[in-house]
Amino acid sequence: MRNIRKLLEDATNGICYDSYRYCADEELRVPTINYEESQNFTLLKDRYGETDTSLKQTKDISQKAKQLSNAEPLFNYFLDGSRRTYKVDDIEINKRIFPIMAGQIGVACCERQSPNQFKCKELENNLVISLPTEANPETRNTELFFNNLKEKINNVERVKRAGIKFSNVLSYSSKANQDTKELKYEHLGIAAIQDEMVDSEKKIVSSLTAKNLLNENSYLLKDGSLQYKPMKTGEYKELSKIKNNYRWVIGVSKLFNPEFSKDRSGKSNAAALAKLPLYHRTPAFMFQHDRDKWSYLGDYKYSVWYVRIRDSKHTESPFAGIVKIEKILITENENEYGLESDLVDVITANIINERNPVCYGKDSRWANHLYPVYLTELFLKSKYLSDIHFLNLF
Repeated sequence: MRNIRKLLEDATNGICYDSYRYCADEELRVPTINYEESQNFTLLKDRYGETDTSLKQTKDISQKAKQLSNAEPLFNYFLDGSRRTYKVDDIEINKRIFPIMAGQIGVACCERQSPNQFKCKELENNLVISLPTEANPETRNTELFFNNLKEKINNVERVKRAGIKFSNVLSYSSKANQDTKELKYEHLGIAAIQDEMVDSEKKIVSSLTAKNLLNENSYLLKDGSLQYKPMKTGEYKELSKIKNNYRWVIGVSKLFNPEFSKDRSGKSNAAALAKLPLYHRTPAFMFQHDRDKWSYLGDYKYSVWYVRIRDSKHTESPFAGIVKIEKILITENENEYGLESDLVDVITANIINERNPVCYGKDSRWANHLYPVYLTELFLKSKYLSDIHFLNLF
């Protein structure tokens, strides 16, 4: 029976090697590309991320959290994106060896309908393949070639019998590998899959905004950073054109580089962050993408701050129990003066109130988890095919 790898050989004029297939997320010990944070976002030393410019130390939000504990929660929607990537073979094209990467991409948005009831509001669940641009034997019509290749893959008998479809065949450029010698082709293939996942996240945010589901009383909490890197492909590749969709969206990062936290002078704030008291937040700082490199993205900034939601004496490291909070600055007033400090306090208090119940023992990141996000993540991962099932498609 003809399989996907045989089809790829014929379509690309290449030769597959029947290499060992594996889940790359388990095998690659070194992180591929850090999408959570990037040093290409710089602190604006002469700007504050909030209007209270007198705030120099941390601020206790425990009373605010207690005050709001019986009020309607600020967050009604919770967004999480995930991807699982695989090395499915090596292919020789023009006497060069490239990996064939594939992935399962999932992005889910859950809605809190009552304190005890969550329901899926939006779901993107896609299968993709990532190939080098050299896979196209033609000199033109690259997009058409990969679209036609996707249709051929979906007509493979094994794929049809499984009752599934691949949503896209992605491409990665080997030129990036030549520019950055230490970057492996596997990482470039994974980066293309990651970009597709991020585009799906933006698509769901756009859908919720178009339906008028987000407003000042109904925020979306996104798992992970809002500091998106620019992408060369995708329907929503330029964030500057869709940033208004993020007016009522907050990003919360469980994992972050503490060295990325800076004080007002631009020096590392990691030591002070490690000593952050329980339910205290840092002042909000203003960040902007590196305009020298990404000037074409337009002018948009972020307000960023940190809060401790778990007591450090119950965690495994000084940074466990701390989350990073981000909001894209939308209005002219916000870009000039930062967020209203009262709003920063309300957002932080609501995030503190989302910390319980805990998933202790179920996830090693329990100290940094917000439970509604944890539920969304569990739902999303339940939609994945098993690794064995997915790899056997090839």
